[in-house]
Amino acid sequence: MADNYLEKQYEEYEAKKAAWEKVCKLGKRKRTSTTLSDSKQLHQPVSKTNTK
Repeated sequence: MADNYLEKQYEEYEAKKAAWEKVCKLGKRKRTSTTLSDSKQLHQPVSKTNTK
């Protein structure tokens, strides 16, 4: 009974590991476009305060 449990656990581990390696090998997709709100925030001028 213990052998069956260990075999099942190891098979699940190998499946998860294979899926993880596949994701790492392919890499995450790079974001090519920004959202409208992000682009507005990037181009807003920075307000400066005058100190006397």
